[in-house]
Parts: sequence; structure tokens; C-alpha cells
Amino acid sequence: MRLAFPAVIAGFVSMLAGALPGHAAEQTYPVKPVRLLVTYAPGGGSDIVARLIASRLTESLRQQVIVDNRPGASGIIASELLVRSPADGYTIAHVNIAHGANPYLNAKLPYDTAKDFSSVTLLALLPMILVTHPSLPVSSAGDLIALIKARPGQLNYASAGSGSANHLAMELLVHATGFVVTHVPYKGGGPAVADLLGGQVPMMFITIPPALPHAKAGKLRVLAISSAQRSSVLPEVPTLAESGVRGFNFNEWQAIIAPGGTPQDVIARLNGEIAKVLALPAVRERMAGLGANIVGSTPEQLTAHIASELARWKTVISKSGIGAEK
Repeated sequence: MRLAFPAVIAGFVSMLAGALPGHAAEQTYPVKPVRLLVTYAPGGGSDIVARLIASRLTESLRQQVIVDNRPGASGIIASELLVRSPADGYTIAHVNIAHGANPYLNAKLPYDTAKDFSSVTLLALLPMILVTHPSLPVSSAGDLIALIKARPGQLNYASAGSGSANHLAMELLVHATGFVVTHVPYKGGGPAVADLLGGQVPMMFITIPPALPHAKAGKLRVLAISSAQRSSVLPEVPTLAESGVRGFNFNEWQAIIAPGGTPQDVIARLNGEIAKVLALPAVRERMAGLGANIVGSTPEQLTAHIASELARWKTVISKSGIGAEK
């Protein structure tokens, strides 16, 4: 009987440990630094938001959250790296709107967008503004649409590259209006804005912060905002829907994802801690300065959001003929 007693105790302890796997994982994760992959180069909007989240998450998780910029191919390079990483919560990624469009812009992705990732949270929605060079004889989005329709294919627009938010916003406008305009992709937002300011290209969609100084200096003309509601940063600027493009609603979105199969308790921990970060007054103030509308969704809500984005861009891109690249 004495010989059996330790075995009984050991079995009971083992049973208790097995009954509480989530609690145990929550107490131990994370025990080492977490790598946050960013799909774009340092200095851009995605990088700014990712670093803001990472710095506060480092304090919250009590482990270093290291930003690892892996730019290229509209986020595909970083996303492939994420898919090949262990599904343990120690490698996560910051992705944006290109994540939902890439399957239709690229015929042979090295992953399945709908199946190979675990959702963590939708961070924020960032509206874009439609801007023109002052030399273009328009003062509203309605004027611009009429001018493009009168000169089909003769006017160009700039973007930060194929699949970028600038590109997708204009393609959605093309889809909504039926006008014909020529895409001029650049190797990043900086060169695109430089040529817009120089008058080499007459228009583009752009996020609010980099455009504001140039608009105030009279070097750019702001015609409309892409979101369904006006922005508190530019309350005088009408939406495209108000400007005659019924139902138009476009936001560059940013989210955190993990490799597919990441344990649910780890996802829940990350989601909860990021929600706390997004609620901090300093973070909310900084995000507002970027023109961002904080979301902080559940994992399930992000999964549904990505599914709706995949459906939307499948329709828009197939109609526009801009994808898929072989």
C-alpha cells in the first residue's frame, strides 16, 4: 500500500496539470523575446504603428518585442517567413490591406491567406485622402472624375507599388466610377510623393500625415477622404460618398496575425495585452495623429474582416485586370 501511494499522488498531480493546459500556458507565455515582423521598410505608416505597439507590449508582456522589418513584394516576404515560423506565439506579424489583395495580384503565393494564419486582432483603420497637384484644373472629387472621363487613359496616378494601399484605393474608385486612368507604380511612397509634388504625376491616394504639410503649403490639393465618415483631422474635407461616389468606403487596415495553429490561449493572451495597449491615452493620441481609427477586435472579428477583404478584392481585381502576376 505504501508503495502504491506515491504513484497515486503522481497520477493525481498529472491529471490536474492536464486539466488546466490553458492556465499553465498563460502563466509561462512568453518566456523569451517575441519577434514582430513588419511587412514594410522603417519609417512608413505600418512601421510607425508596429513600433508603437511593440514598445508598449514589451512592458505589458515583460519580454522584449523586437520589430523585424522584412519589406518586399507587398508583404509576401514577411508573410511567408511567418508561415514558416513555429506556431508558438514567438513570431507574429503586422500586416495591412495588401494581405487581403495579394492572392489576386499574385498567381502563386507561397501560402494560403485564408488557411495558413491565426488571427490576433485588427488594430486600426486608416482613411486615405485623394490629392492632386495644383496644376490640375479641379477643385473637387466630382471635377476630377468628370475630367478623367473626358480624357480616358490620358491621366496618370501614382502609388507606392502594385498592391499598395494607394493602388488599391484608386482601383476601387475605378471599379465604382468606370473611368480609365493609368497606374504609375513607384518603389515606395517617398518617390511617389516626390513626383506628385514635382508635377510628374497629377494625383494619388495617400494617408493623411505625409500629405498635411504639403496641403497647408499649397503644394497639394485635397479633394476627398476615402472613408465613410469625415476625419476629425480634416473635418472640412468631404467623403467620396458625399462627393457623388455612392457607397464608397475604403480604409487601409492594419492587423496582427500569427502562424496557423498557434495555441488559442497564446492568441488570447496576445489579443488581451494588445487591447490594453490600444486603450492607453498616449497610444490613442499618437494613433489619432496618424488619422487612424482604433479598432482592437477579437480574433474572430479579424478572421471575418479578412474573409470580407478577400471577397472584395477578388471582385475588384478581376474586373480591373491588374492581377494576377505569374
